[in-house]
Amino acid sequence: QVQLVESGGGLVQAGGSLRLSCAASGRTFRSDVLGWFRQAPGKEREFVATISWNGGSIYYADSVKGRFTISRDNAKNTVYLQMNSLKPEDTAVYYCAARGMGVTTKPHEYNYWGQGTQVTVSS
Repeated sequence: QVQLVESGGGLVQAGGSLRLSCAASGRTFRSDVLGWFRQAPGKEREFVATISWNGGSIYYADSVKGRFTISRDNAKNTVYLQMNSLKPEDTAVYYCAARGMGVTTKPHEYNYWGQGTQVTVSS
């Protein structure tokens, strides 16, 4: 059974940092595109960042560019999201996702999803 399990969420003050991790099991994701998305209450799920299998292609949403960094460790089947200079508007449930090939920012084009981890940024 394919599983993506996020961790690292929590409550942080504005300006603080968090590092999210997403560990994959059940299949080898080292050749997959991995992405991070988020969903705030009452809003649609939105793209945050994505990374190709070898890290050669990385894209960020404009809202997080310069503050968030996506990375991956294929030996550990894990993708990370380092979040710095957090703002209250970053508050959301953060999800990692995987797809076979082709970097994309569209949620519906990802095949595998984690259960999400809550990030709350207080002002």
